Amino acid sequence: MSAYDVVVIGGGPGGYNAAIRAGQLGLKVACVEGRETLGGTCLNVGCMPSKALLHASELYEAASGKEFANLGIEVKPMLNLPQMMKQKDESVAALTKGIEFLFRKNRVEWIKGWGKLAGAGRVQVTAADGSQTELQAKDIVIATGSEPTPLPGVTIDNQRILDSTGALSLPEVPKHLVVIGAGVIGLELGSVWRRLGSEVTVVEYLDRICPGLDDETAKTLQRSLSKQGMSFKLGSKVSGAVVKGNGVELSIEPAAGGSVQVLEADYVLVAIGRRPYTEGLGLENVGLATDKRGMLTNEHHKTSIPGIWVIGDVTSGLMLAHKAEDEAIACIEKIAGKAAEVNYDVIPSVIYTKPEVACVGRTEEQLKTEGRGYRVGKFPFTANSRAKINHETEGFVKVLADERTDEILGVHMVGPSVSEMIGEYCVAMEFAASSEDIALICHPHPTRSEALRQAAMGVEGWIMQA
Repeated sequence: MSAYDVVVIGGGPGGYNAAIRAGQLGLKVACVEGRETLGGTCLNVGCMPSKALLHASELYEAASGKEFANLGIEVKPMLNLPQMMKQKDESVAALTKGIEFLFRKNRVEWIKGWGKLAGAGRVQVTAADGSQTELQAKDIVIATGSEPTPLPGVTIDNQRILDSTGALSLPEVPKHLVVIGAGVIGLELGSVWRRLGSEVTVVEYLDRICPGLDDETAKTLQRSLSKQGMSFKLGSKVSGAVVKGNGVELSIEPAAGGSVQVLEADYVLVAIGRRPYTEGLGLENVGLATDKRGMLTNEHHKTSIPGIWVIGDVTSGLMLAHKAEDEAIACIEKIAGKAAEVNYDVIPSVIYTKPEVACVGRTEEQLKTEGRGYRVGKFPFTANSRAKINHETEGFVKVLADERTDEILGVHMVGPSVSEMIGEYCVAMEFAASSEDIALICHPHPTRSEALRQAAMGVEGWIMQA
């Protein structure tokens, strides 16, 4: 039996960052991961490959449509889908190899296999060949992540009816792709295939897209995606799906009840969300159980069992890679005896469509529910000089600030490169900055980031460029 200070179960963004931080702090650490590569869902079949296809498809559409021609660039592009998939896979492989390097650099031992809690301070690992080993550790961190949520009545075969993994590796461009679920994953992957030539229909149970997103922001994004050619069936539920030949027949009915409509597609993507992954983890062996949502509860990353910790998608909070990374750092630092915490009010969210969406903090709807007085500063990208020059003027920056103290409470952006700019407001909010603080800080001209300053000016009513 091998003994460690810390054993981390799971090699995704939560797990691998926890293991690296433990190594940096001088702890003897092992990371148990059963995939052939490190990085979890995010690197292998999630965040990273989807961004590779988003980037490639955006360039393809720019070259094949009016955008390049308007800039005076005359080209006749031809889609080479196998090469697009190849470069995606090569990029992902390089990233996963990079984590292996970081493990070696920080003295993290990768135990290849599937981990199971065998008792207090014990983890049983089953390798691909069926052989088993047992690890002993003072502290065990569960970072097993999440998996796609299945939809009753719709059987995923990853041939015609796909989950997010299958939608990243299609052998052809669908003629008609139906996406079930108008959340982040569905909209991002739907936008990839629309740009490559698919007709895309998004079916959503709720009467809006992106639940939890600021209402105005969600409506702006939907209008933009609709203008680009994506169609939406909101307030609709899918009650069944039958594969027939080279296509799928979907039974769709109003969420509130009504007659069934049959919708035909050659591919269907089920993207109704993700659920915590705890299958085969041996929770019963240590007296742990999930809540009704399938999640492991925690108190500052501790479970109810001493010496067992939990981080990332498998526990409460937003299912985001960077949230898992923050929890990983805090969890390991607590194990090492340091003071650490995660500020859950300042975790940004991003949707990598075009235009992008980025937000942090409270929405207007939340502030109204809380009864908290606030003021709004809003600046459109149509008035931003860099965005106008680049022909990317869709969207806005909206800043919400406390009406009494002027503290920034939330920021919501739709527009170009907002994923890269939201970090400025994360820093500001971490330091409890006011909107005036941002309004008085010099921003480089001409840049899209000036919209952040102008929106902050708007809280006090002195926008200067619109």
